[in-house]
Amino acid sequence: MKLLNKDFILVLIGQIIFLFGNAIMRFALPLYLLNQTGSAALFGMVSACAFVPMILAAPVGGIFADRVNKRNIMVILDFTTAALTLGSTLVLGRMDLILLILVTLIILYGIQGAYQPAVQASIPVLVPKAQIVQANSMVTLVNSLSSLVGPVIGGAVFGFFGIMPILVVSIICFLASAIMEIFINIPFTPQPNDENIFKMGLNDIKGSFHYMLYEKKIILKGSLLVAAINLLLSSCAMIGLPVIVTQHLGFSASVANSMYGYIEGFMGAGSLAGGILAGVLAKKIGLNKQHIVLLLCGLMFLPMSIVMFFDFGLWISYFTIAISCFLMMALASFFSVQMMAFLQIITPEKMLGEIISCAMCLGMCATPLGQAIYGILYQQFSSYISAIIFVVVVLTSALALGSRKMFITMNVPALTEVSSRQA
Repeated sequence: MKLLNKDFILVLIGQIIFLFGNAIMRFALPLYLLNQTGSAALFGMVSACAFVPMILAAPVGGIFADRVNKRNIMVILDFTTAALTLGSTLVLGRMDLILLILVTLIILYGIQGAYQPAVQASIPVLVPKAQIVQANSMVTLVNSLSSLVGPVIGGAVFGFFGIMPILVVSIICFLASAIMEIFINIPFTPQPNDENIFKMGLNDIKGSFHYMLYEKKIILKGSLLVAAINLLLSSCAMIGLPVIVTQHLGFSASVANSMYGYIEGFMGAGSLAGGILAGVLAKKIGLNKQHIVLLLCGLMFLPMSIVMFFDFGLWISYFTIAISCFLMMALASFFSVQMMAFLQIITPEKMLGEIISCAMCLGMCATPLGQAIYGILYQQFSSYISAIIFVVVVLTSALALGSRKMFITMNVPALTEVSSRQA
């Protein structure tokens, strides 16, 4: 079995199409709400509420990824997303905007949470074990490419033509992805099942957490670290960047949305670069050095704090923020690829879906809380944005330095062996 086989390529292409449609939807809908209401607090609360189903759906998606054909999961969820987007398009302007966007985002994030475990769990059965790091790097590149192109195109289209073309393009993407994924062949061995699905699911979740608590505690520690980073840094970026670019830098209303789209594009490009570097430097910068990567990731917010405190002018401030976002996402992507590859290697194949989903669930659990908090902070303390960001830099740096012992003592023989074979 080789890395670039037909089925793995089809998974990658399906990811490109699906994630592009998903990216422009998740970019445009919250921004449309922010434009219409002007409320950072409401923006943060809606984003937080929408994110919760993604967390809850991840363990469910993991259970199904281990017990149902992964291709069928992806196809069904793609068709469901297309139907959801079509329904939202038809009722736009006919019901309360806040309720419509909230419900749409809740379902969209829930589908995304159930979708990703199926994709991640399919990688080890589609590629040779010695190339799992490289395969994860390619999946990350695909995700990054969608994150790069989606907001840039979405921002331009949204800025000039409004929300409707975004919804139409998304429907086409989801349908195309679903149809193409029908032709993927992912090896699947049904597991014996003598229990009802609810009891089975509960037992699987209990088994996953038992595995993390007593057999592989390093997975639990890593997941909790990711949760803390998401609470401090990721949530700050998710809520802060659109508020800063559209409300505080001084762009006119006609171009502010497009300029924020370009910022998202810079972040996507950074994620793309980080994914490439993860594949190239897996041996030289292993997991024992990831605390340094996290420290640098947090420090990338420091220039943003500086330009928000001093008056450097519109364009210097904008490009400083854009470059900081690029570097931050490159480092974050590098970290994510290494951690996911390690998780896939040390986890038994029959538990891959449920362990990955539970780890993702733990990692994301603090994000909604962070989004809600930052929405309120940016609303109530809009004159002190620089101070908010500076505190985030200090706390994230302390957390990264505190994780040094965990990464240095981490047992990584499997990942080191894989990296050596790749080199």
